[in-house]
Formats: sequence, structure tokens, C-alpha cells
Amino acid sequence: MHGTPAYFCQKKYQMNQTKQLIDISNWNRQEHFKFFSQFEEPFFGLVVNLDVTQAYLDAKASHKSFYLYYLYRALKAANAITEFRYRIHEGKVYLYDEIHASCTVDRADHTFGFSYMAFHEEEQLFIENAKRVITEVRQSKSLFPSDTAENVLHISALPWLDFSSISHARSYTFPDSCPKISFGKMTEKAGKKCMPVSIHVHHGLMDGYHVGLFVEKFQKMLNQGS
Repeated sequence: MHGTPAYFCQKKYQMNQTKQLIDISNWNRQEHFKFFSQFEEPFFGLVVNLDVTQAYLDAKASHKSFYLYYLYRALKAANAITEFRYRIHEGKVYLYDEIHASCTVDRADHTFGFSYMAFHEEEQLFIENAKRVITEVRQSKSLFPSDTAENVLHISALPWLDFSSISHARSYTFPDSCPKISFGKMTEKAGKKCMPVSIHVHHGLMDGYHVGLFVEKFQKMLNQGS
């Protein structure tokens, strides 16, 4: 539904978002942060296959967009994990109270535009706002029809591809610490629907353990239904 891989929009949107400066000298990740921050490519990534059987049925039964259904749950899962809310700004680490989504949105001419979708705890409010944003981006011809912020996940969906790996275009000279999540094509085998999900994160801010927490929480939310 929504374009090619999501990378970050370099325009910054100034939001009234509460964030806390982390005292790196007393942080248990002090050495990890300093070590991986020296890398030209400090991100690591992996792909997991998630069971979306129940989520797809629930989305259709409630007449909701499947994309927005799982996007809401991905954001909710990420917001529940501290490490996904860390961001680096001018060499300092901040913890945001809340994170949102910068998603690619496809257009009829097979181009796409970047968007900013605010997370709302109330699912219906999130969906209504996201639909409005999608409409606005599709009516625009700009790659950057709206600004974004640091406290986002970079989101993309590639519903045409059942991928097992993915890479992202990145400018190494531009500071970036936002997690990048890409959703692939849903496939079905023996009545079970699965979808590949790619997750790339800054290794100075988190490890595989924390990605595992996200995957576990996201899968649980997909299984729970509305």
C-alpha cells in the first residue's frame, strides 16, 4: 500500500514533545554507545516473519485498513519499549516520552511522499488521523509534503515482496538514530498468514535483546485483536 523503503526526511518539525537528557556517564550503555557511535554504519538489522492470521481477520471484521491496523500496533509496541524511544542529537542521548511514525505513502503515478503520522493511544483516533495524512500526501506531488521529527519510526511497506532481507539508502554524513521498520507481502500457507518485518536500529542505543522484546510485544498485540 505505501511506497518504497522509508528513509528519514531531513526536514525537522519542532514539536512540543517531552524528552529527558540521559546522563551518559552513569548510563549502563555508556561504552556501547561510544563504541558504536564511531562506526560509519552503526545500524544493525534483521528480518522476522510474524503470524498475522488473527490480525488480518480482525481488521477485516472491523472494516479497518489492515495496514493501519498493524501500523498502530507496531507503534504501540515500540512506545512500550524504552530503547525504541532513545534518540541521538548533537552527540547527546535523549529519551522521548512518545514516538510517532514517518511513513512512505504511495501515489497513483508510482512515486511516493514522506508523511508524519502522530501516534494516539486511542486506535480509532490514530486511524482517522492517518487516513487524513495519507489523503494529503497522495494529493501532493512533493517528496516532502510535510515535516517530520526526530522522535519517529521510519516506516515503509512493500506489499509486493515477500523479502527475507532488506537494506536502506542512508547518508552517513547526516546524523540519524531513528529505527527503521519495513513490512513485506503477506503470504498464506496451510491457512496461516505470515508477513516479513524488517527492523533496523542503532546499535549504540539497543541490542538484539531489545529488538526481541519489540517483536514479542508486537506479535502479542497482533494476536489479541481489537
